[in-house]
Amino acid sequence: MTPQAPAEELAEHHRARSIGTGSAHAKAILLGEHAVVYGAPALALPMKQLTVTASAGWSHRTADGRYGVLFTMTGSASRPLATEASGSLGRLAGEVKAFLGVSGGPNLDVIVDCAIPPGRGLGSSAACARAIVFALADLFGRELSQSDAFALVQTAESVAHGRASGVDAQAVGASAPLLFQGGQVRELPIGCDGLFIVADSGDTGRTKDAVGLLRSAFEQNAGAREKFVRRSRELTDAGRRALAEGRSERLGTCLTDNHELLRAAGLSTGRIDALVEAALAAGSLGAKMTGGGLGGCLIALTRMDQAREVTQRLHRAGAAHTWAVPLKGSSRHAR
Repeated sequence: MTPQAPAEELAEHHRARSIGTGSAHAKAILLGEHAVVYGAPALALPMKQLTVTASAGWSHRTADGRYGVLFTMTGSASRPLATEASGSLGRLAGEVKAFLGVSGGPNLDVIVDCAIPPGRGLGSSAACARAIVFALADLFGRELSQSDAFALVQTAESVAHGRASGVDAQAVGASAPLLFQGGQVRELPIGCDGLFIVADSGDTGRTKDAVGLLRSAFEQNAGAREKFVRRSRELTDAGRRALAEGRSERLGTCLTDNHELLRAAGLSTGRIDALVEAALAAGSLGAKMTGGGLGGCLIALTRMDQAREVTQRLHRAGAAHTWAVPLKGSSRHAR
């Protein structure tokens, strides 16, 4: 923890530039959601085409609340997020200031431009939090380590979602697919070529409800949690090996089998199931729900020459949006 430094002094020191910026991006879970909370591994994919940028500067306006921060939300996902800004994001800004040792001073204006649709399992809340954390650190002229940034974002995620695994807080700043387990993270070796297509069902996911549903099932059925976690671990480990060894068909099978596990646990929806079936019928190697569940998105692995048909079939089946995320083997993978 750094010594307390009055914000007036920092503001005066940085008056020449007066703006701090930060950014982050979306993510999708390939394998292992929910089980990761119980210590099993999970694989996460960065989605760099869906971004959040935050700009922070000094304000002479009167701020609401006790954190001295005024938030403005812009971008395609701004409306749903705007209702959260004065609460959880204001608290996050206060925690960042406290961590940096900043006290008092003028109010702050923070503008968040978010293109990640919220409630879809794509990490919108974690990405907004990460962008804000780095924008404030930049404004105050402080360097943040990745571990410090993770801790701050993870605190915000725990407020937003309850018991947060940490996957989102890591993946929204990652440059490559990640393996996450027990709080530890590392980049994944990639031997496969192909394309992941992420499709938005149009329904808002309900992560807290899904977590509660699963917990209730575990409490009511002896051995259910162990069985669920064991099967998820098997599929995630097999998918990780297939990804590294270039076995796309095997990776696709792991995705579809993982969807069946999550569906059997009651975490999917009829619309998500229909989209999974549409992707498979169009030639995808595998498809599954991604994220917390009870709405949100699916992710499908396909070959490049099948991508157009898969995308068209998903839209005909009711997908609100689709995004393509390339997967390149290690010989051409940009690290």
